[in-house]
Amino acid sequence: MNRLLGTIIAIESNEHLSLVDVVAGQNTYTAMLLETPHHAPHLKVGNTVAILFKETEVSLAKNLSGQISLRNRVPGTVRDIRRGDILCEVVLERNGQTLTSIITTRAATRLALQIGDEVEALVKANEVSLVEVRDEP
Repeated sequence: MNRLLGTIIAIESNEHLSLVDVVAGQNTYTAMLLETPHHAPHLKVGNTVAILFKETEVSLAKNLSGQISLRNRVPGTVRDIRRGDILCEVVLERNGQTLTSIITTRAATRLALQIGDEVEALVKANEVSLVEVRDEP
């Protein structure tokens, strides 16, 4: 599971859904949540939260140009690739933050991924969860 700490910078809600923008490092992530600040008090601008998303929900792109609907586009450098027969684990780094993607080995081969490549990690907003960060005693 990818886990980053960030600060909530904006919240847009209706009665049932919220779009929450969170800054982690130099990146802004958006989460679409089935909760609102009314029912989840940790959803408050300025609060620190953990941003969570599965490695299998991180798509990778090389030389991506143009507009796409995905809100979470995070540039990074490939730091490690562990190739299996079916799946490939790709570790990205940007400004001290690490993200992991699990894609098919076929996709990694098609992209000709190599250590040092500049890529973009892509994650749909509905695949991002936010968890309250509590002070530990």
